[in-house]
Amino acid sequence: MAAAAAAAFGALGALQASRARLVPAWCRRLGLGLGLPGSVTSMRAGPAMWAQRWAPAAGGAVLKRGYSSEVNAENELRVRYLEEENRGIVVLGINRAHAKNAISKNLIKMLSKAVDALKSDKKVRTIIVRSEVPGVFCAGADLKERVKMHSSEVGPFVSKIRAVVNDIANLPVPTIAAIDGLALGGGLELALACDIRVAASCAKMGLVETKLAIIPGAGGTQRLPRAIGMSLAKELIFSARVLDGQEAKAIGLISHVLEQNKEGDAAYRKALDLAREFLPQVDLVTGLAIEEACYAQTIPTKDRLEGLLAFKEKRPPRYKGE
Repeated sequence: MAAAAAAAFGALGALQASRARLVPAWCRRLGLGLGLPGSVTSMRAGPAMWAQRWAPAAGGAVLKRGYSSEVNAENELRVRYLEEENRGIVVLGINRAHAKNAISKNLIKMLSKAVDALKSDKKVRTIIVRSEVPGVFCAGADLKERVKMHSSEVGPFVSKIRAVVNDIANLPVPTIAAIDGLALGGGLELALACDIRVAASCAKMGLVETKLAIIPGAGGTQRLPRAIGMSLAKELIFSARVLDGQEAKAIGLISHVLEQNKEGDAAYRKALDLAREFLPQVDLVTGLAIEEACYAQTIPTKDRLEGLLAFKEKRPPRYKGE
């Protein structure tokens, strides 16, 4: 498996050799605005699956969570549009408690549908990918489902996972992975597709596929070296080593590491803080136009003339609000 992984890294070298041709395309992508067009229907779980409420806290809107082992395929991904000061932030919450958020056919179908809608939603400014299951981000592929697949099904399904992960990587707004627990295999590949990763110190991260006699199949061999460097990425993939939050921060795999809180959502709270910073302010051209319009309203006023006269006569102005 190490040889197969090494061959995948060789493909990365070929890509790097042609990067000069890719620069203009990336510049065009980076030049896109943050606006997206459409909408995503918010998915809500019934009370048997989740008991939840939004409550204000120091870190912002926090999802109070509880879960059971009941399985409801319609609730495996929740799409939430935040409101008020968080307007423009969308949260994708993975919710497969019974399978540690493992990637299944249904979850990929729901992710694909959500991402397709977000691509064209002009209201969206930042997307947070998180888990709604305490202690886990995503445990990787659903191996119980995978073992039931015919070998002819595996390749197309892995290709579909790769395509959805690529779609997340190509979203034209900032994306943040909030890793509050286990992120292994495809779970870490999902996080690597996000622009920014934040994690709790107790989180566990690794591309562990070589222990299963396979290699990362959703972009891990390409995105991990871009994040932490070729040599270290090879070491981690060949060894299937698992890192905690502090170790991941030390090598640059994540941007921020936090001590976990009693709610188990420290990474999500940090991601929410970052997302608020990313919300766009009025651009300079628009701001100057607003300033001009507001200034124009003062020109015909008596108070403006009184201010000029008082300055000329070297006395305090007597304004009347006229």
